[in-house]
Amino acid sequence: MRPTTAPDLSRLQRTFVLRCSEGFVENFGAKLIQQTLHQAPGVRLCFMAKADKNSQLLRDGKVDLETGVISADMSPELRTQALFEDRFVGVMRADHPLRIKSTNITLRRYLASQHIGISRQGMISGPVDFALQELGLERNITTIVAGFSTALALARTSDMIASVPERHTGNLRDGMHSFALPFSMPEIAVALIWHPRMQADPAHRWLRDIVLATCRVS
Repeated sequence: MRPTTAPDLSRLQRTFVLRCSEGFVENFGAKLIQQTLHQAPGVRLCFMAKADKNSQLLRDGKVDLETGVISADMSPELRTQALFEDRFVGVMRADHPLRIKSTNITLRRYLASQHIGISRQGMISGPVDFALQELGLERNITTIVAGFSTALALARTSDMIASVPERHTGNLRDGMHSFALPFSMPEIAVALIWHPRMQADPAHRWLRDIVLATCRVS
């Protein structure tokens, strides 16, 4: 196989469509755009919301790259590359009554609180609830929202608790109190996903590399 020619980034004129969660854009987007402008000023990044795990848009060529958690039902022909691992943490406002009473957020206190569920499809249960169900436990979900930023905005101005991925929400949790969840949960592996026809494309390979580098230093 012949080596892939490196793209001339100073002359590259292209729009790349990245399909990812709002949390990914909010936490990594600014640095990714900055690095893109620095290396290839003629490149534009278009971030598309990822409303589901269906990767048909990759096959159709309407999306260049996705980020997401690898699942067992993912189409086997797609290419993937690990980005980072993330874990869920609990988040509350800095002057939350529970924090004022005690810095130790026990499982009993966690379950007794009001919680914000997060689901793009409006589902009541998610990864946090599945982990609790393994213990025969259930949290009190007061409301359900579609994304991390909305959940954190509500938690910032109420007594509700949001349980969110730590790395995906680093910037959004500024000024709030984050704590380790008082029960075990598996970490989630976040990866890049693309269609094999883009595997050898020099500009696409550069895009994959810059996303990977941005996530590693953030």
